[in-house]
Amino acid sequence: AMTSSSTSIVGMLGGSGAENATSIYVVTKEDKTKTNDELAAEIMEMTEDIPAKISVETSSMDMSALGGSGITIEVRGRDLDELRRIAKEVAAIVESVEGTTEVSNGLAETGSELRIHVKKEEAVKYGLSVAQVFTQVMNKVAAASASTVLSGNDQDYSVYVKNDSDEALTRELLKQIEITGTGENQTPVKVKLSEIADFEDEKSLDSINRIDQSRYIAVSAKIADGYNIGKVSTVLQDRMKDYQMPEGYRLVYSGENETINDAMNQLYLMLLLAVIFMYLIMVAQFQSLLSPFIIMFTIPLAFTGGFLGLYFSHSEISVVAMIGFVMLSGIIVNNGIVLIDYMNQLRESGMERREAILTAGKTRLRPVLMTALTTILALSTMVFSNDMGSAMGKPMAIVTIGGLLYGTLLTLVVIPCVYDLFARGGDRKKAKKQKVETVFFADEDDKL
Repeated sequence: AMTSSSTSIVGMLGGSGAENATSIYVVTKEDKTKTNDELAAEIMEMTEDIPAKISVETSSMDMSALGGSGITIEVRGRDLDELRRIAKEVAAIVESVEGTTEVSNGLAETGSELRIHVKKEEAVKYGLSVAQVFTQVMNKVAAASASTVLSGNDQDYSVYVKNDSDEALTRELLKQIEITGTGENQTPVKVKLSEIADFEDEKSLDSINRIDQSRYIAVSAKIADGYNIGKVSTVLQDRMKDYQMPEGYRLVYSGENETINDAMNQLYLMLLLAVIFMYLIMVAQFQSLLSPFIIMFTIPLAFTGGFLGLYFSHSEISVVAMIGFVMLSGIIVNNGIVLIDYMNQLRESGMERREAILTAGKTRLRPVLMTALTTILALSTMVFSNDMGSAMGKPMAIVTIGGLLYGTLLTLVVIPCVYDLFARGGDRKKAKKQKVETVFFADEDDKL
């Protein structure tokens, strides 16, 4: 059974907005037998009858928790109405992709607003500009501010000044607000706001988010059980290529998938550098370019075993698994070094190539198996452990164990064959040297 750090129930998605929300955090037992996903499914079944939107977030203390939740697409631009329109269309495309669930267009937490559209032609009749109308409206609807503060022994009290005729404004009362304009003969005149303006009810954002000096609305989605976030994201990006973005607006992909991609790119670079440095170190050790080259053949064998381990354990290639591949590349070369180094020693002592290969294989079989088994047995505790947080290292252990099992067994067969294939040049050079020496001494004998 998988272990976890915590399971949380977040009602109404949380956040500070017009909707009420509450969060409940649950810490699971260390010896639990059910996985986080199974617990989340049971919680969702038990809360079906509750008249609220319930979502369950789980954490397994693995590195995927660093990447956020699922897929997030930031719709960036200037005009909020246009951003909302694009966000709705993008959310529809995201929802059409198989494997996505709980798609949000970023407009869930919205309030309502009353928009006032000043009719310029009507306002001009009263000598009013749009700015003047809005200024008078703002002054009438502005909340009262504290005029002074009374300081008491235990706390301060704000003092507000209010006219007896003031009353709470409603939308209907707002339409009846009188605006002061200029009538005939330049005399002040009162006109109702409804006569010089139109009104429109709209949804409004509770907050305006900005990043890189640009407004944005985030469209998000979670990944359904049984789907890979990388594959779902690839399909989504292919579909989004056909969507025509208006000029001045753009989409930026973020969320868990982008974080994982960034981490994977760093690990690919780390793996490449590890292989290069290992080769250079072995070149310095062997004083040869050929022997380290033969030893490097153990790495693809180990990687094949690592992928097989992930396949049979139904695990995905993740950041933690990639760390296992980096570890594996450094561990597996030990087998090749042990074999190749002893073969070279036997050949330098005068032993024939094939005989040296067979002798090294028999002599070094036990050390190779022992070093591999010690690492495999040490990591097996991580694979079969049910302790809290053990799920974090399982993919790494699976990759390393699979790579060592498969890589070690094939190393005992493949490396001798590769050595036999590439090391023939040394035999030809040795034979040529012996032939030249034989001819030389034969000539000397003839002279004698």
